Amino acid sequence: MINDFALGDHVIMRKPHACGGNEWLIIRNGADIKLKCMKCAHIVMLDRCDFIRAAKRILPIERSENPIEEKE
Repeated sequence: MINDFALGDHVIMRKPHACGGNEWLIIRNGADIKLKCMKCAHIVMLDRCDFIRAAKRILPIERSENPIEEKE
C-alpha cells in the first residue's frame, strides 16, 4: 500500500496497461489521481482509493522543485 506520493513520481502498478507497460507518471494529485503511461502516453484517472490499492511501488526518482505542469 502506498500513501506517500507526489506530482512527478513514477509508479509501478500491479497490473500492466494494455500496451504492456506498467510504469506510470503522476500528473494530477487530489481526490482523483491522473496517470500517464510511460510507454504509450495514454492518460487515465483513478479514484484515490483505487490508486492506492492498485499501486505496487514508487520508483526512486528525485522529485524536482517544480512539479510537472499539465498541458492539455
